[in-house]
Amino acid sequence: MSYLRSILYFLILLLVTPPYALLMIFCFPLPHRMRRYTAVPWVFLVIWLIKHLLGIDYRLLGRENIPNRPAVILSKHQSAWETVVLQEIFPLALFVWKRELKWQLPFFGWALAVIPMISIDRGAGKNALRQLVEQGRLRLSQGYPVIIFPEGTRVRLGTRRRYKIGGAQLAVASGAPAVPLVHNAGEFWGRNAFFKSPGTITVSIGPAIDPQGKSADEVNSLAERWMEAETARISPRYYADESTQPSTQPAA
Repeated sequence: MSYLRSILYFLILLLVTPPYALLMIFCFPLPHRMRRYTAVPWVFLVIWLIKHLLGIDYRLLGRENIPNRPAVILSKHQSAWETVVLQEIFPLALFVWKRELKWQLPFFGWALAVIPMISIDRGAGKNALRQLVEQGRLRLSQGYPVIIFPEGTRVRLGTRRRYKIGGAQLAVASGAPAVPLVHNAGEFWGRNAFFKSPGTITVSIGPAIDPQGKSADEVNSLAERWMEAETARISPRYYADESTQPSTQPAA
């Protein structure tokens, strides 16, 4: 049954997304906040399909750790699930995305180009980091939470990648708190997986890291330590050799 649900989910998105994306393109002259709101109905539809068609829900731990001001969210990246559902936890959140996707992904990429996301050229080396910081500071000052995947790409559960410095650098440069977030979406919606399995994903938000008086390396290290320990705790069967308790070192 889950296979049929996955196929139906794909077909619905295939039917709905192109005309909706074309509609969004005509909203380009609108102010940035209104352009961001144009994506909300599509996001809510997809979240509804994920919960009620695919049977994938989530439980949230650490809601009290969400700051009452715009923050840099440093999140685990395991599938497409978090790119949609985290927008329910952090309303109007913006993501960092590769500028070239606007041409590589017909319709969807065009719609992303309308939304005030943070667009960077991944091939620009150090200039990409500068683009991230400059655009990120602007969007934070405009009241948007910014979600960044420090590992840079989707990573399978049980696998580690180096944490890139960009998110921590943005937190230090802007003074915005860095909020570590992990989940186990990969148990139900794998990396680039077409077929999904029903279940309840655990999303865990850690204590906000105050960047004041810290270097980007220090912020990055604190976030990585908590995120890796907490990931091992909520998905212990994927991390048999890891500690199953979260880091006791304070994140703030």
